This record gives sequence, C-alpha cells and structure tokens, in this order.
Amino acid sequence: MPFEPTPLSDGEYHTITSAVLARIEATVDRWLQDDVVDIDTQRTGGLLELGFPNGSKIVINTQPPLHELWMAARQGGYHYKYAQGEWRDTRDGRDFFDALSTCASEQAGRSLRFEPPFSA
Repeated sequence: MPFEPTPLSDGEYHTITSAVLARIEATVDRWLQDDVVDIDTQRTGGLLELGFPNGSKIVINTQPPLHELWMAARQGGYHYKYAQGEWRDTRDGRDFFDALSTCASEQAGRSLRFEPPFSA
C-alpha cells in the first residue's frame, strides 16, 4: 500500500462513508435536475448503485469490518482505505473521487466530475 491509512473508529467510519454516499447521490440528483445525464441511483444501507442510460452500472459498497470503500465498475473492482482525509486505492493510491469520475464518464459517454464532501 503506497500510503498509511488513517485509523478510524467504527463511528468515524460510518459518518465519513455516509457523507460520501450522500454526496454522490446529491451530485447525481443535481445532474438529473439540470438535465446533464440521467443516472438512476438506488441505495440500500451502505450499498449505492448507479445505473447509466446504456444499462451499465457502478456499485459503491461500504465494507465496515475492513473500514474500506469498494467500487465495482465496467473497468474493474477497486478497494479504498481512508488516509489523511481522502479515500485511496489500496493498490496504487489513486483517489476514489478521481476514479469514480473516470469510470462514470466512460460509462455515461460524457465528462462527469464527482467531488468529495467538504466535511470529509
């Protein structure tokens, strides 16, 4: 792992991951309202599914026992750990929101940008 994860209590982990999922949902809702792109969201607890117009999906899933955030997209599966205020890929250290933006842009066929919640 190219970085040192920040130790989190279970409560901190749940607060941070809830903010991440809420931020993603709010961004998608704003895009739908502004007629940018029609992405369906479905959330069940710590699992958020993004459905794209072409039928593809991105699934973001919290992993409380591991204090990780997982993402499955057409490009592959990714695991993230929290480090110094950012979610970083456990393999290459890439930022979660950069990877999500890249995957969503590819699957939507247009440039999309997700930003982290300001409080995280």
